[in-house]
Amino acid sequence: MGKALVVYCTRAGATKKIADLIAEGIRIEGGEADVVNATAVKNEADLHGYDGYLFGSPTYHGEMMQAMKTMLFLAEKANLEGKVGGSFGAFGWSGEAPGRIFDTMDHILKMDVVGGPLRLKSAALGGGTEMAQGYGREIGKKLSAS
Repeated sequence: MGKALVVYCTRAGATKKIADLIAEGIRIEGGEADVVNATAVKNEADLHGYDGYLFGSPTYHGEMMQAMKTMLFLAEKANLEGKVGGSFGAFGWSGEAPGRIFDTMDHILKMDVVGGPLRLKSAALGGGTEMAQGYGREIGKKLSAS
């Protein structure tokens, strides 16, 4: 079974909650998942040893957080080409960050991205818990098929 790394940054805790729920979904499908804050990723070696990667950031003033931008530059050096990937994030108004992360994973990192980005206002609203776990389950299924 595959192992995924779920990397998030957060301002108010909403994106961390989504990361935890995605990891639950991966585990439901029999996979392993480690959840870490983007600030804990210090170099590209910290990204090695996984079959899949999920990167998440809230959208703040139309952008992803700086910690995620820095982590994506490290990911570019880590040779994640062909690895399973997905993106997620919480937002208040616009929600661009997960899409920008997803596009980076797809076009620059050349990862095997799943579906589209998961954008939630909150894991606690409108079925957010189920959507986040479902996204994780989709990743988990892809990991078991790889």
